[in-house]
Amino acid sequence: MTPSQQFLTKLGLKDPQPEADNKDNGEAHNSRRSFLKRSTLGGIALGGASALWPIEEILAKTTQKVSRYSNPSELKITDMRYCIIQNVGRTPIIRIDTNQGIYGLGEVRDGADERYALMLKSRILGQNPCNVEMLFKTVRQFGGHARQGGGVCAVEMALWDLCGKAYNVPVWQLLGGRYRDKVRMYADTPEAPTFDEFKARIKHRLEEQGMTWLKMDISIGEVKNNEGALVNSKYWGSNLAQWNGGYMDYANTKHPFTAIQITEKGLDGMAQIVSDVRSVVGYEIPISSDHYGHFDLNNAIRWGKKVEPFRLAWLEDMVPWEFTDQYRKMADALETPVLTGEDIYLLNGFKPLIDAGAVDIVHPDLATAGGILETKRIGDYAEEKGVAMAMHFAGSPVSFMANVHCAAATQNFLALEHHSLDNDWWAGLVKTTDGRKLFEKGYANVPLMTPGLGIELVEEEIKKHLIPTNKTYFAPTPDWNDVRSHDRLWS
Repeated sequence: MTPSQQFLTKLGLKDPQPEADNKDNGEAHNSRRSFLKRSTLGGIALGGASALWPIEEILAKTTQKVSRYSNPSELKITDMRYCIIQNVGRTPIIRIDTNQGIYGLGEVRDGADERYALMLKSRILGQNPCNVEMLFKTVRQFGGHARQGGGVCAVEMALWDLCGKAYNVPVWQLLGGRYRDKVRMYADTPEAPTFDEFKARIKHRLEEQGMTWLKMDISIGEVKNNEGALVNSKYWGSNLAQWNGGYMDYANTKHPFTAIQITEKGLDGMAQIVSDVRSVVGYEIPISSDHYGHFDLNNAIRWGKKVEPFRLAWLEDMVPWEFTDQYRKMADALETPVLTGEDIYLLNGFKPLIDAGAVDIVHPDLATAGGILETKRIGDYAEEKGVAMAMHFAGSPVSFMANVHCAAATQNFLALEHHSLDNDWWAGLVKTTDGRKLFEKGYANVPLMTPGLGIELVEEEIKKHLIPTNKTYFAPTPDWNDVRSHDRLWS
């Protein structure tokens, strides 16, 4: 058997024999022609290649779903498409298509509008996606703090995914290499109707799921019904909801302006909950804390001092992030690390806090902060000032993997949030291109060899979880093709 025949046999295709010897010559010829066509589309001209290259190398280079032999210099963006899954409310996933058949995946931050990303399509259409930094600088002016940064970040993630695929390297390699092969995760403490059930669920979290870092929510809402626990809370209504509501409701009134105070009885009641959790978890596992309610700096310091004996890993978002001076006062007054950052857009938003020594840990959400490279820049800048970085995350596996690559490439990284640990279908939305699990036993696996982000969407699973009000699944978006404004910010 000739090398060419051996090669086709390994592929499950017949090698055409002379017509006199093979009645099915036409079928075999079509099989070979079909294979040659597929191979050529993948960037390989096989004419005589089997005689020049080892069979194993040809197989490796012709059977990949990801194009390893695209021509990066000729790559052009041809479309941006989207779908929206019902995850943490709503999470839009975007796909940037190219003229060479490879695409990149990105994600608008959970709870945000896909139009934050779609309006950027006209600014990048026809451009080479491998010019990531240039395109980022083109679109970053259209982002903003919190969910308003979601579109820019989604585009940036997708560009890195495309660039990695075009050059056949993982995204972390494009960032300068990796510091770690596994990324430590943290997850919420589970809720439970009774203390005994809580203990059972914590045991599952630690022993079965393998988590080595937890975070708990502890709010003034926990003690609002205790007589004498709060001052001025009833003025705002009975629920003290921290989200939604009208512009002047409690949910949208910044902490210094609610005039809510916590009495010593209220502080003791909240601290008892922390004590109970610590008694179950023990002291080997770090426990972070979040979502305290809207009260001012003085009460925040009183609360922070009350829980110092429990050695919490950090106190998160005690007041709105833009109050740098208040964070500096908290950091000076408290022994427990102070942290903020999930709603800050770009490194420039973090610099005042870092430069003032106002935070012990920065906490960017990559889907708000500016994307993969900008989040790494935030971590690198913080590292120079002796500040660590944890990463906030509450989206789909697309953004999760963007975070994993960034965390792998950033030295001062501590832990990455996983907000869907108990969601059975979440991990099944994608498959990894190296065949490994997204995460196991409290750590995310860093793709060591696979290009781009290292994932592909599982279409049938994604379609099961599209939001009911919009079943769009990566349909063309021609309405977003045209630039209709002059964008330059200077004269």
